[in-house]
Amino acid sequence: MGKQKAPEQFAKFLSYILERKPDEFGLVLDPDGYVKIKELLKAISEEEGWKHIRRANIEEVLISVPNSPIEIDETRIRAKKRENLPKIAVAIAPPKLLYTCVRKKAHAFVLDKGIFPQGYPKIILSSSPELAERIGKRADTEAILLTVQTQKAGDKGLIFQQAGESLFLADFIPPDCFTGPPLPKEKAESKKQDLPEAQNVKKTPGSFFIDLKDLTDEDAHKKQTVWERKKRGIIKEKDKRRQRKQKQKMWPES
Repeated sequence: MGKQKAPEQFAKFLSYILERKPDEFGLVLDPDGYVKIKELLKAISEEEGWKHIRRANIEEVLISVPNSPIEIDETRIRAKKRENLPKIAVAIAPPKLLYTCVRKKAHAFVLDKGIFPQGYPKIILSSSPELAERIGKRADTEAILLTVQTQKAGDKGLIFQQAGESLFLADFIPPDCFTGPPLPKEKAESKKQDLPEAQNVKKTPGSFFIDLKDLTDEDAHKKQTVWERKKRGIIKEKDKRRQRKQKQKMWPES
């Protein structure tokens, strides 16, 4: 019995989201009332008791529920009845603070250039920081939460639109109209970049290299001369030892 009622219960839940309160779930519908199915599924999976929902469950509603309240257009879904949907209009008196998230990788760019839409035609903001984080983490689990000062943005001529009770839209937010966490301290340059070039060269056993970069021409010449003398001395010593061995072979002791 419970299994037979499940598609009908899910159909009612879909109706509530797509017919009345998409903003409550952090969803913004397009002008035709559609939302991407994958975005809807992400929002539904965050709700207790609905984490198991997949696209197959949506298609089951279409097939098994009489007068299904939804319709699908390839990758998008919408409600058949849309009269009660909130209308998107210019926000007359938006909250003083709105919140939005940006991807972690875009953090540095945003602090320098401002906030631009990411994956949507407009920036989605919320009056609730919790909902803003919920929306942001659907795209990036490490999303960065930013706080927008609407009055400051309005003074610069920016217009906010309202899409339901808790969601707002904007085309662009300048860098001086929002605050957020600072960038993490940049890691020091790798040791390879800091070390002199000679230290980066792989050394073979028994060899050493002279770094001539910071030496004067005279000092460099002296060090080269000393090294050449040592080298010649080592070669002579080797020659002497080789000659002694040859003599011992030719005139072994009796």
